[in-house]
Amino acid sequence: MHALLQAADSIAAPNALSLSSFVEAQGFAPLVRAAALVVLGLPAAWGIARWLRGYVARVSNPQKGLITGKLVLWPLVLGIMVSVLGELGFSLTPLLGAAGILGIAVGFASQTSVSNIISGFFLLAEEPFQVGDIIDVEGTRGQVLTIDTLSVKIRTFDNQMVRIPNETLVKSRFTNVSRFPVRRVDIAVGVAYREDLDRVRAVLLELADANPRVLMEPEPLVIFQGYADSSINFTFAVWALREQWLQVKNAIAEDVKRRLDEEGIEIPFPHRSLYTGSMTDPFPVRIMQQQEESAADPPLPQDADETEEPEDD
Repeated sequence: MHALLQAADSIAAPNALSLSSFVEAQGFAPLVRAAALVVLGLPAAWGIARWLRGYVARVSNPQKGLITGKLVLWPLVLGIMVSVLGELGFSLTPLLGAAGILGIAVGFASQTSVSNIISGFFLLAEEPFQVGDIIDVEGTRGQVLTIDTLSVKIRTFDNQMVRIPNETLVKSRFTNVSRFPVRRVDIAVGVAYREDLDRVRAVLLELADANPRVLMEPEPLVIFQGYADSSINFTFAVWALREQWLQVKNAIAEDVKRRLDEEGIEIPFPHRSLYTGSMTDPFPVRIMQQQEESAADPPLPQDADETEEPEDD
């Protein structure tokens, strides 16, 4: 801090001139040039950065365009500010020395931020996802909005913005849902034990063939999963384009229920049955309606003590 104060004094001492004294010594030309740099230079820098961002996004991807725009904008802004200070007669040599000392102090105080910045460079170099991809980070799923220096911002499907530090993404496991052009839809299907499994498989494959959004390459699959308590379980797997995955998932799930009902194939639910033998007919149970108590139940006997007559003395 003492070094910073000394640097500030060294900058201010030779430049402690009033505006009138500065104009008398240098004229209006430096002021005009400084104003022109601010008025024209900053919008020009912003326009150049924006144009480069759009160009790189078109020829490559939005992520690289966003990074290119930032890498161009901030050096241009810094160069303009240095030029403005130079036109106004400020000496920057002592300030550069003080900036080195300040950088060391800030580095110790912002280790987490530095870690996020370094992690951001790793993410940019590896490119596990891009702007517009859908990722799932520890149960939080959404679309990537920006990849910034310190964090990644995603928008969830219920329209909330979630900020995830870059260091968290580097250290944790996450899933890029939309990395590849096709995705698989898995539908769990359970049928009763008495059903013909070949017939069930054929009905499901016919469903996939009848849906125009389902891809035939890779081909649909009916995967046997196991014997459950009340059903034989399958996974009905079909492939769809990434953009049509949700529509295919909803349509296939509804078509499976509707088609199995039409074919008379039972989709069981957990229940308990009593069997009389090896046949699959359940034990018949009938509940008879109870008759009225006044007609069916005999009168209750009275207590013996109440019916005895007292003996005569």
